[in-house]
Amino acid sequence: MEQTHGAPTTSKELGLLTLGALGIVFGDIGTSPLYAFREAFTVGHIPVNEQTVLGILSLILWSLVLVVTIKYLIFVMRADNDGEGGILALTSLILGNKKKGRFLLIAVGLFGTALLYGDGMITPAISVLSAVEGLEIAIPALGPYILPIAALVLVALFTNQHRGTAALGTFFGPIMVTWFGVLALLGISQIVQEPSVLVAVNPLAAFRFVSTEPRFAFLALGGVFLVVTGSEALYADMGHFGLKPIRYGWFAVVLPALVINYFGQGALVLRDPKAIENAFYALAPSWATLPLVILATMATVIASQALISGAYSLTAQAIQLGYLPRQKVDHTSDRQFGQIYMPGINWLLMIAAVALVFGFGSSSNLAAAYGVGVATDMVITTTLLVVVMRDRWEWSWVKAGGLTAFFLLVDLIFFGANITKIPAGGWFPLVIGVIGFVIMVTWKRGRELVRTRLAQGELPIDKFIDSIVKSDQARVSGLGVYLYRNPAATPPPMLTNMRHHKSLHETIITVAVETVRNPRVLEANRATVVDLGEGFHQVVLRYGFVEEPDVPRALSNIVKSLFPFDADRATYFLGRENVLATNLPGMAIWRERMFSFMHRNSASAARYFEIPSDRVVEVGVQIPI
Repeated sequence: MEQTHGAPTTSKELGLLTLGALGIVFGDIGTSPLYAFREAFTVGHIPVNEQTVLGILSLILWSLVLVVTIKYLIFVMRADNDGEGGILALTSLILGNKKKGRFLLIAVGLFGTALLYGDGMITPAISVLSAVEGLEIAIPALGPYILPIAALVLVALFTNQHRGTAALGTFFGPIMVTWFGVLALLGISQIVQEPSVLVAVNPLAAFRFVSTEPRFAFLALGGVFLVVTGSEALYADMGHFGLKPIRYGWFAVVLPALVINYFGQGALVLRDPKAIENAFYALAPSWATLPLVILATMATVIASQALISGAYSLTAQAIQLGYLPRQKVDHTSDRQFGQIYMPGINWLLMIAAVALVFGFGSSSNLAAAYGVGVATDMVITTTLLVVVMRDRWEWSWVKAGGLTAFFLLVDLIFFGANITKIPAGGWFPLVIGVIGFVIMVTWKRGRELVRTRLAQGELPIDKFIDSIVKSDQARVSGLGVYLYRNPAATPPPMLTNMRHHKSLHETIITVAVETVRNPRVLEANRATVVDLGEGFHQVVLRYGFVEEPDVPRALSNIVKSLFPFDADRATYFLGRENVLATNLPGMAIWRERMFSFMHRNSASAARYFEIPSDRVVEVGVQIPI
């Protein structure tokens, strides 16, 4: 993700950050009017009449107020980890607590993180498809080609990810401002023709609908929920621009535009109930349908771009925290921190999104798959938030429990409404979540077993140095840099080098790379250096879980008069473990095989740590687990 911004110091800076936030973080929630109001009726085959229209509009309005405004923007987004948000950052806030049962909360947080990958697959598919479906209204002859056109848009989106978003970022804000402006104008044009729709502002309209038609109201909530599905994205993207610009953008632009558009769709449907089949595009006059389709497609591409970039960032964080294997990472910007591209994740998301388009066939069918994962994530976020309220904010149980109970009540109502979607497609994000969770916990456990096996044969570095001195070991000119996780132990490649070559470099640096539970580490706190004597130096490098480790750069930045690092003389020695699945105690054999497969296919440590390939020597070692 982009570099975290501090609090804006001038109105100009605040304006620029707010514009950027409109272009990046509001894409998901901002494109919901394409399908959400329609789905609130079609998901439960709800009849279109004055009571249902006003009731659903009132539910939409107060869902935006209670869920997005109060829960997320006022309370949840206060639970940041050094400016970073999202379930993984929230989970990292409780990682250090050893209280009984905390491991269960961490597991729940990991499952919520895994669910976001399902959303990252569904959101581009449903957003782009719902926009392209407008072509059937503008040019009916294109009806049979809607799915291939949507697939082509998705393929073009994913195949250009390697270019990065930096070059396009300056255009995102103005396009989304135009989008929100058009949403408002379309809504106003209908509200002035049917002002009675404004009765839905009164929450009593929702209450009357729920009390007189409880079955329809419950089914409608599955569609109403789609208006708030971008809430988790707001929280996850908080580190891009900071809380204040996001709040400004929400209250000044996004919330008014969304409410006006939804009410405009309601006003139209009150006059013409048949318009519910595609209420959004029916707002525009016929001559404006094609330009609106083009603008909507651009907006959905931007919304998808934000979620795809978020998937890269999420993966990078999970790798740093030790829950996923190393993967190839390309840096797409020399000037902007965190602009990354991950080919493996990109192609996985593209294949899944295109398959979803053809598999479900329409945005209405996809809406059945969408929402279940987000609803589950919202429950998980609230569950983790109460821990932060108690541990970090030091709230009383009465205050924390009361607010959490209110949020959970709302979350569980939406969760229950979305459960009905599981047979029609809601199973998909849950399956992705389970698969992702199993992968993450298997990798974490496998790495622990590898460390345990390696630790059994470790030799303390001070004893190794003593043995070198006593044996008058031959030393050759040059600088050897050995990477190993335990700074107090002798790196296995060093022992192997001794056994086979009977010599060592005259200067040796051992490097341990640690990931802390904060998103970033100040450069001044990056490295700890210890002179072990006899030409040995011990270095511990610390990185935050959103940072990208660059070992040569970090070593070059160490300012110590007696530190001997010279990039031109350095040769890096890395261990390459060959993990063997066995019947040793630890994990089920199928999980050991899964871990072994992931380990074999993980990216090389040299690339991950930005080490020049022509200066690397890899030493293999077999490890049974």
